[in-house]
Amino acid sequence: MPERLSFDKKSLLYIGGIVLGSFIYAAGVALFLDPNNLAPGGLIGIAVILNRLVSIDTGTLYFILNIPIVLLGWWKFGGKFIASTFFAILINSVMTNKLAEFPPITTDPLLAALAGSILVGVGIAIVFQCGATTGGTDIIVKVLRTKYKHLKTGFLFLMTDIVIVSISGLVFRDFNIVLYAFIAVTVSGKAMDYMLYGSDEAKLIYIISNEAERIAARILKDMDIGATYLSGQGAYTGTDKKVIMCVVQKKRAPELEDIVKHEDKDAFMIVSSANEIYGEGYKNILHEKI
Repeated sequence: MPERLSFDKKSLLYIGGIVLGSFIYAAGVALFLDPNNLAPGGLIGIAVILNRLVSIDTGTLYFILNIPIVLLGWWKFGGKFIASTFFAILINSVMTNKLAEFPPITTDPLLAALAGSILVGVGIAIVFQCGATTGGTDIIVKVLRTKYKHLKTGFLFLMTDIVIVSISGLVFRDFNIVLYAFIAVTVSGKAMDYMLYGSDEAKLIYIISNEAERIAARILKDMDIGATYLSGQGAYTGTDKKVIMCVVQKKRAPELEDIVKHEDKDAFMIVSSANEIYGEGYKNILHEKI
């Protein structure tokens, strides 16, 4: 009985996440981007463009355009994935049409591009984290991610969106609108990557010092982060040395540098960027990349 209750709670959170993400996505489109002639890329961008050419609501067009792509997703990912994705598409379509009945939050194209794209990026990320997509190019991107895992989701969206935004320029015949739309898709991709991958950008630091033990002890005690000894040997002197390797969050890197300077002003330190880190304190290596 307790297991059944746990399953129900998980299902409610799962459905609630899809509804929340879809609503946020629809709000970004209907209250900011669509009324300002900003095509946010993806199938919703195509729907915005077609809405100006035919008398069909944007949300309805989005639903129709998704049908062949949903079939592709069904073939690649199975029925469970498509069921949740179809649910997200339905919520998106309905909420986009309903929210379009309200006046836009702003008619300033720059503000609309920034606010709308952030909402779209956050909404897509929430739906992705629930194991579904908002349909459209989301499914195409997910297919590409299964083959090209080194490419981030936001980057793939950006590439597909550039094509669609360029088409919108031909329809609206307004170069300024195209530039605002490019801002929107860029910000949306950044917001999505932040939501999906977090702000775990860090610094990978190597420290070569005669005081390696003292420096490592302070790193462990004062900063409460892990460190690893690597074996090194000076090519010129032939002297064996301990090399400290550690990863520290970007904002805490100056603190570590101060420790090294205090313990050994002659230490040799290499600092580089670490964009993705898996392990304790960071992301779980067992989690599937989105």
